[in-house]
Amino acid sequence: MSLVDLIAQADERGLAAGGLACLDRCLPLLGGDDELLRPLWACLADNSDWAGELTRAREALGPAEPADEAARLARRMLRSAPAERTADAVRPWADACSVASLRIHRLLDPATADGSDPDGADGLDAGRAGDTADLPPLVAAELRRQAAVLELLAGHGAQGLRRALEVSVEGRRVLRAVVSRRARSAVEPGA
Repeated sequence: MSLVDLIAQADERGLAAGGLACLDRCLPLLGGDDELLRPLWACLADNSDWAGELTRAREALGPAEPADEAARLARRMLRSAPAERTADAVRPWADACSVASLRIHRLLDPATADGSDPDGADGLDAGRAGDTADLPPLVAAELRRQAAVLELLAGHGAQGLRRALEVSVEGRRVLRAVVSRRARSAVEPGA
């Protein structure tokens, strides 16, 4: 099943987890603590209101707008998260987070060393619809992680949250390594 289909069929918890997982994996770009979003995951687990935790996460990152495009996309994911966690409120956010996270991974993918986005949204749309043949490795891996999170929630409900968080943490480590490698190459002589 394509990612577009998984999002279309997901329930409120699956959508919220999908969007939150995308944001969680991109956290290294925001300079936030790895535990910053943990309270939001807890809200999903116990089905409690997450509006207060959203506000705390936003405040923890401060108001500064990052200069880097990838970081701006990640910041926008957090800023646009709906306080009301209904399927109607969360579905467009989860979909936007999916696209933003894939775009971030395309911008940072070592296979596109210049940071360009030659296929733009069209290439990402094709990947989300199931055609992953031309996606760079980092983007293809992010697409698989997004699908895995939605499948875990669809198949296991609240019990799938723990594994979904593990998938997200793994993706965050990968992105942190990519960001770190890019930062090192930017300051090395001859880079």
